[in-house]
Amino acid sequence: MRALPAPMAAAFASGATAHCRCWKAVRRDGAVFGFTDHDRDLAFGGVTFKANTGLEAAEAESLAGLGVGGGEVAGALLAEAITEADIAAGLWDDAAIETWLVDWSNGATRLLLDSGTVGEIRRDGLAFTCEIRSLAHVLDQEQGRRYESLCDATLGDTRCTVDLTQASRRADVVVSAVPEPQSFVMASPPGFLAGAFVLGTARFTSGANTGATLSVLGHVRVGSTDLVTLWAPPGKAVQVGDALRLSVGCDRRLETCRDRFANGVNFRGFPHIPGNDFIVSYARQGEVGQDGSAVTP
Repeated sequence: MRALPAPMAAAFASGATAHCRCWKAVRRDGAVFGFTDHDRDLAFGGVTFKANTGLEAAEAESLAGLGVGGGEVAGALLAEAITEADIAAGLWDDAAIETWLVDWSNGATRLLLDSGTVGEIRRDGLAFTCEIRSLAHVLDQEQGRRYESLCDATLGDTRCTVDLTQASRRADVVVSAVPEPQSFVMASPPGFLAGAFVLGTARFTSGANTGATLSVLGHVRVGSTDLVTLWAPPGKAVQVGDALRLSVGCDRRLETCRDRFANGVNFRGFPHIPGNDFIVSYARQGEVGQDGSAVTP
């Protein structure tokens, strides 16, 4: 059972309280924000909790055992704190959230109600509803390695070891046209075939999205130009003249790792272990099996 601070317990016992909720948020980029549903700013723990933000607790849930509980916070999109562009850019994804019950007449009297992370954010016009997931959601995440045919390393990480800083594996380009919010046209970089950047990354080095890194969905060549399509549009509109650094991609197959990157020794998949489809498959004439055998007439 959670113990209340003595002044807070006395206030609840008296039936007359002066309490409000405060939320402390730490984004992925390290920025710290404080919000409160009180009518004036509060400060404690080195954080100022801003009032008049329109935030209010929308729903709270607590589950027994290891169930993932949490709650929701609803509010308005504010230019100085929570902006639509920051949400779209993913800066609020998995941000750490602390929920406090605070005596607004004495900030030293407070109780940490819950800690969690930002989950789904739903937008409706200029308003949003933010899901706060309890720390138990971490237990739902996959841990360790899985037996699968594809590599489970990320291209360029310490397990993969492929050096993406090599000139043959990255290209600095400039946007020459923007046909759609998540697509852009550029001059074809020399030395790269069409499709080289599929499943790679695009990092903006200039423009409104500077510093943002997004995944590449498509890369096709049309004459002397290339069309690159991102998995999702960046937080702010791409403009002609924006500069990007594109890194080549990998489909995580053994053949690609071995032939394109000469890195088969570090392949982190299990391509020779039969999968579930092997159980329900059957031999066909002339087809070569995983063990190299073939059915002949």
